Amino acid sequence: MEILLQQIINGLVLGSMYALIALGYTMVYGIIQLINFAHGEVLMVGALTAWSIIGVMQSSMPGAPGWVILILAMVIACVVAAALNFVIEKLAYRPLRNSPRLAPLITAIGMSILLQTLAMIIWKPNYKPFPTLLPSAPYNVFGAYITPTQIMILSVTAVALAALMYLVNHTRLGRAMRATAENPRVAGLMGVKPDMVISATFIIGAMLAAIAGVMYASNYGTVQHTMGFLPGLKAFTAAVFGGIGNLGGAVLGGILLGLIEAIGSGYIGTLTGGLLGSHYTDIFAFIVLIIVLTLRPSGLLGERVADRA
Repeated sequence: MEILLQQIINGLVLGSMYALIALGYTMVYGIIQLINFAHGEVLMVGALTAWSIIGVMQSSMPGAPGWVILILAMVIACVVAAALNFVIEKLAYRPLRNSPRLAPLITAIGMSILLQTLAMIIWKPNYKPFPTLLPSAPYNVFGAYITPTQIMILSVTAVALAALMYLVNHTRLGRAMRATAENPRVAGLMGVKPDMVISATFIIGAMLAAIAGVMYASNYGTVQHTMGFLPGLKAFTAAVFGGIGNLGGAVLGGILLGLIEAIGSGYIGTLTGGLLGSHYTDIFAFIVLIIVLTLRPSGLLGERVADRA
C-alpha cells in the first residue's frame, strides 16, 4: 500500500503539471482550432528564464529566502513567456488564420524547432542543474513521502486552475473568450474584438506553461533546451484524452495521464516479469492516445462549446 500511495502522489504531481500545459493547448484550440506545437518550447523558455533569474538573484541577494527567489523567478518567467507567445501568435499564426489548416500546423512545428535552436544558442546545449530553493526533507504521509517542492507544485496548480476557471466563467474577458470560441464573426458584431481575445488566450496559456516549466524544473532538478518537447507532447495527449477544447477535460486528462504513468511505471516490471523497467514509462502516454483515438476520438468529456475558452 505504501508503494501504491507513493505512486499516486507522484502521479498527482506529474498530472498537475500536464494539466497546466494541456490547458494552453485546449484554450488555443477552442478559439481558433489550432494545435500550437510550439507550446512545449514556451514551457522550456520559461524554465530557462527562471534558471537565469535565480542565478542572478542568488549572487545579488545571497540572504534572500529560497521561496521568495522562486516566486520572483516564476513571475518573470511568466512575463517572458507571455511576451514570447504574443509575438508568436502575431507574427506566425495570425497571417495564416484563414489559410488551410495544414499551413499553421507546419508553421507551429517550424516555430518549435526555431525556439529550440535559439534556446540552444542563448543557453548552450548542456544540461544545467536547477537550484533547490525549498527544503528537501520529505514529509511522511501514511508510509509514503512527499517533498515541499511537490506540495508547492500541487498548491500552485490548484490556485492557477481556480484562477483560470474564475476568469473564464465570471469575467468579461472570459465571456468574450467563450463568445469568440462559439462564433468569432458574431462575437465581433456584438462588440468583442477577436484579435484581442486570441492574443489574451495565447498570453494566458503561456503563463500557465511557464509556471509548469518552473515546477517541472524544480521537481526534476535540471533544465535544457529540449526539455519542453516530451512534456508538451504528453500534455497534448492529455488534452486529447480529456477532450480537446474542454477546460475540465484538459485537467481531467492531465491528472489521469499522470496517474497512469506513475502507477504504470511502478508496476510495469512486475507485470512484464522484468522485461520492461520504469524507464519505459513514456510508452503509457502514447498507448493512452492510441486507445482514446480508436475508441472515443472526442475524448472522455467530448467537446462542449459552452466550456471552450
